[in-house]
Amino acid sequence: MDYDPRHDSRPVQFDPFKSCTVPRPIGWLSTISTQGVLNLAPYSQWQNMTFDPPMVMFAANRYPDGRKKDTVVNAIETGWFVWNMATWDLRDAVNRSAQAFPADIDEFVEAGVTATESVYAPAPRVAESPCHF
Repeated sequence: MDYDPRHDSRPVQFDPFKSCTVPRPIGWLSTISTQGVLNLAPYSQWQNMTFDPPMVMFAANRYPDGRKKDTVVNAIETGWFVWNMATWDLRDAVNRSAQAFPADIDEFVEAGVTATESVYAPAPRVAESPCHF
């Protein structure tokens, strides 16, 4: 398949760039704002970058009006985010956290999961998730 997103219509139901990049496991990122509001959102554009030292990165689009997403703002302002493993058992909570909530809403509450203290990061982790970076 040859696909030029500048000129071609989509030859498959979903964007070929996304459809052909598989598997795309979901990274469930938690952050905290400088005002202390908890943020939780799923991202499929994440990856481990290095193993020594261990580093994780993510990429996020902006909102249609050009604003940065809360996860990005919080990570930039605090220097931290926590990656939480999104499992099948947590799928409903992950889907709830995918909504675009206002920045002053605690998304752990909206998702129905427990925020627990992280070991090093100021942002909390999802207690129900089995693995965190």
